[in-house]
Amino acid sequence: MQKTLVAIGGGEIKNKTTLKIDEYVANLAKQKAFPSRANALFIGTASHDSMPYFNSFRKTYTSVFDIKVDVALIVYGEMNVEHIKEKIDRADCIYVGGGDTVYMLEKWKQTGLDKLLIDAYNNGKIIAGLSAGAICWFKDMYTDYEIMRGVSAEYSLQSGLNIINGLFCPHFNEREQDFLIAFNKGEFKKAYACENDSAIVFVNGEPIKSLSSGGKAYIIEKINGNIVKKEF
Repeated sequence: MQKTLVAIGGGEIKNKTTLKIDEYVANLAKQKAFPSRANALFIGTASHDSMPYFNSFRKTYTSVFDIKVDVALIVYGEMNVEHIKEKIDRADCIYVGGGDTVYMLEKWKQTGLDKLLIDAYNNGKIIAGLSAGAICWFKDMYTDYEIMRGVSAEYSLQSGLNIINGLFCPHFNEREQDFLIAFNKGEFKKAYACENDSAIVFVNGEPIKSLSSGGKAYIIEKINGNIVKKEF
């Protein structure tokens, strides 16, 4: 079973800055659904189930790419896990939006949604995620959740779902200096980094290509004690 993740570094789906990446994701969903109409499920837990965010997703994936979309809501207890599982089962593609990564993972674990999403990935559902929705799949995440919560003025390293081995940094164009310092201090040998409006496609846990809607993607390695940054 081929396992696919499109990890998007950032961008504004509302303003269609990630449109070329979204087109790639939409085409994957269509290929999977053929000859039926493709279905995509939006998960906005990280943005506290923001409905304007979902509406922006729908305007792109339905209006532009003719994909039927649905939404999973767990923040305020609107849907039980059984109902969400039915939505996941129908979906060809699952898109996880950006926001507060740690809050999102806490809610997923409380409700059991994390296990459903891991099963969906392992069963070959196309997974796409932006920012928080991208970094959560990795063993390690470079996140601004403490900044968002007013706890600290610094980014921090947190543990993700460990579906893909490695460290991922979103919004690299905004965080490069801080991230490279953190990378150098840690016991990391390799990291993935995406600027806004860029993405890396992983198949079976391995990076196979980058996507750009204006941004760049990088693989960062520590070789003989030196940091080497390569555009991917």
